[in-house]
Amino acid sequence: MPSNQQILLDNRPQGEASAGNFRLVTSDTPPLQDGQVLVRHHFLSLDPYMRGRMNDGKSYAQPQALGEVMGGGTAGEVVESRSDRYRLGDKVVGMGGWQQYSVVDATKPGAMRKVDTTQVPLSHYLGAVGMPGVTAWYGLVRICEPKAGDTMVVSAATGAVGSAFAALSKARGCHTVGIAGGPDKCRYATQELGFDECIDYKQHADALSLSRALKIACPKGIDGYFENVGGMVLDAVLPRMNTFGRIAVCGMISGYDGAPIPLANPQLILVSRLKVQGFIVGEHKEDWPAALAELAGLVGSGKLRPRESIAEGLAAAPEAFLGLLKGRNFGKQLVKLA
Repeated sequence: MPSNQQILLDNRPQGEASAGNFRLVTSDTPPLQDGQVLVRHHFLSLDPYMRGRMNDGKSYAQPQALGEVMGGGTAGEVVESRSDRYRLGDKVVGMGGWQQYSVVDATKPGAMRKVDTTQVPLSHYLGAVGMPGVTAWYGLVRICEPKAGDTMVVSAATGAVGSAFAALSKARGCHTVGIAGGPDKCRYATQELGFDECIDYKQHADALSLSRALKIACPKGIDGYFENVGGMVLDAVLPRMNTFGRIAVCGMISGYDGAPIPLANPQLILVSRLKVQGFIVGEHKEDWPAALAELAGLVGSGKLRPRESIAEGLAAAPEAFLGLLKGRNFGKQLVKLA
């Protein structure tokens, strides 16, 4: 059995996360038991929710145990099998964690699934045709409830979720506006992702200025907003929401270091009779098949062209993750392991 590099959560952050919270170790992979398979990971997914898991407190994700392999989505191939469900060479996705190999109990429902890489590259099953894509689908379809002609807005517009949101929203005939950081990201949003407009929040010193830019980009107001950021961005969006608008709350990356996130004008939720709903996509497995089918079709047809930021080697994962939290990634953040 091969040796296996792993990254453990060594200690919990005190405020901002750092590379010192993690520890790289090498261990032996155990011999397989009946019903198990050995998966060699080709890609590791890095996602903002992982920051919440590093804390030992109430969050929307279960706290990560200290001294254990950091959890995370993986895509790879079966290199040894003692299960009649999987053969050598099968391409699979699962939650293998921050390590080169994982031993998976193939008898456990939902432990992993086979994927077809003839039309969709393996890495995209961790992004556009994976959990981030389904997150965009659920927030848009089930909470923002788009109708043709509506205006839909998403923050972190060029990330894995925002990229999928654009294609899904445009497919439903919506005026689609993104909020992103920097001219390169905004140019990518409009020229490649299909956003009608993209606002560079870094050009605005406060919520009032950003809200004025939103008024220009959304002349008919905002019917649906997909929230990934919180803070100043949410304060800028609320005054632009139409009556009976819908807000899907997916993430609050501005508060992942533990500081409170004040809301400047919460009365607007009442004044505009807004629906504001948080959600965890893993709690809605019934919608995954329909979402994944639509997303795979969009990627296969070229209507969704997701971009990826790829760090090389497991040892690069902590710094790549910290960069993700600072918005340094461009598109889906992955670590290439094989």
